[in-house]
Amino acid sequence: MHKKIFLSVFVAGVMLATTMPSDAEAASIRVKCEKRATRSKISVDSKNLVPGPYRCQTRSGSNQKTTPAASSVGNQLECDFDSARADIAAGATAITANFIQNVQVTGKVIDAGGFTVASDTVTCRSK
Repeated sequence: MHKKIFLSVFVAGVMLATTMPSDAEAASIRVKCEKRATRSKISVDSKNLVPGPYRCQTRSGSNQKTTPAASSVGNQLECDFDSARADIAAGATAITANFIQNVQVTGKVIDAGGFTVASDTVTCRSK
């Protein structure tokens, strides 16, 4: 009887270990942004995610925008926010040209449960 319980616990542990990232593989994020006189452009990229749906969110000053839920590809997710029509037509989430305030942007990746799995605040390049 004890062997069956041990085996069940062992198998469950192995399954959990192979589906969840280890501490060394915790979700990471890279936020890049660029502010021009007539354009705001933000990229939020994350890796080492558990496969599933996520949203990206960006905030600058009092401006905030969140993408619709999208499934990670492998263990990665890439989200773009842009004020340029061509980039919006290519799939970027629309933001206003003056979205970036004080050249600071915070990017987040949020899981299906509403929990932030990765976040970073960066200073944007200005052109």
